[in-house]
Amino acid sequence: MIGLALFNLDAVSTEFVVVVNKDNAINSLSKREVIDIYMGRYLTFPDGEMAQPLDLPSESLLKNDFYLQLVNKNEQKINAYWARLLFSGRAKPPISAISIEDALKKLDSSPYSIGYIPVNQLTDAVKVVYRFNEN
Repeated sequence: MIGLALFNLDAVSTEFVVVVNKDNAINSLSKREVIDIYMGRYLTFPDGEMAQPLDLPSESLLKNDFYLQLVNKNEQKINAYWARLLFSGRAKPPISAISIEDALKKLDSSPYSIGYIPVNQLTDAVKVVYRFNEN
């Protein structure tokens, strides 16, 4: 029982922030807007500009933790969700980065990219548009 409690604390220990390129006109997003972009419901930011969501590597604890915090679904359930959407042709999943550094490079090079990173990985190339602890 104690081991399970410790595991659960570790599972949600990463504090994520959702970030965009520093030149993006968006300054903040609601949790609902982040969900809509990451779950393929919207292809644009609220101002109508194209949004290109980035995912961290598949089967990484960071990706799994992010989706647990965002929509309370693990990566396996997210993959099943996207398989259904891809089959229907309704939307495309986020682009996968190979690392946090790769995600930051993609964010720095495109004003349309949106990504999530651990708060301790923030750089001046991006700006925070959503913090999970400010629900």
